[in-house]
Amino acid sequence: MKHRRWALAACAGVVTAVSFFVFGTMYAGHLDAASSASYDAKLRAFRNEVASALEREPLAVPTTGTGSDTTDTRLSDRAELVNEIKDQLRREMGLMPVSLLRERRASFVELHSYDSTGERSYGTAGYLGQGYFITVKHAVVALSDDAASPGGRTIASVKVVYKGREIPATVVDSGTARMEVDPGDWAIIRTRDLDLPALSVDPAFAYEFAEPIFRLGNDYSKGIVASTGYVGQRTEAGLVTCLTDGHPGVSGGGVLDQRGMLVGIPIGRMQGDYRFSFILPIRPEMLRKVPVRGA
Repeated sequence: MKHRRWALAACAGVVTAVSFFVFGTMYAGHLDAASSASYDAKLRAFRNEVASALEREPLAVPTTGTGSDTTDTRLSDRAELVNEIKDQLRREMGLMPVSLLRERRASFVELHSYDSTGERSYGTAGYLGQGYFITVKHAVVALSDDAASPGGRTIASVKVVYKGREIPATVVDSGTARMEVDPGDWAIIRTRDLDLPALSVDPAFAYEFAEPIFRLGNDYSKGIVASTGYVGQRTEAGLVTCLTDGHPGVSGGGVLDQRGMLVGIPIGRMQGDYRFSFILPIRPEMLRKVPVRGA
């Protein structure tokens, strides 16, 4: 009898435990379903809120249409700030915009001169507009003492290379140089008006020490090549030293500042050193026979 009661009690306990487990599982599932439904509802509400915000104020700037005044102002302010930062970095690093340097390159041409023996020499000339070029005197006028003696070397013709062809030019003015690397080693030559961009000139450039400069010249008669450097010292004769490539052919080319203004011409180098160059600063007297553009 006792064993029977014990068995009934055990069965009742097992049934009770199973019932609690089943009910507990069902209740947990109900809570999970409720929680999932609540989460889905919150997610849908968040998506709707984001979509509504996007309709009110787009995050991306439209590629068409006028846009709001506020957006235009904000973009304008940002562009101005970016340009200021770029300009500051360019100046601090001593750089010139690549696009500007490429534009200035088009203002320089190869210069050929033929002496009385038919031998050709080559150099560079910078276009000033209306058919006028600036270059070095020793490229277009024989400077040696033998030039004045009978049978001495003289320059028979001067030509500039334009679109692959030689165009005759004449010397209209020059300095007082009797030798190369001299303050008077400059010349103005003239040909017909050519379709070339004219250089803007700044005779007031200060040539302060370590100021970045850019040189364009006909290196080794291989075309116009750019080189960069920094201002060194002024010599007693009024020239300026600089470490820029002074290869044969660059004489008569252009020395530009960071604005792309013509501020000087390379006229020579230290004997035996192709990096130690001499610059002749532009002076107003060099332009005395060049007509003022637009006059």
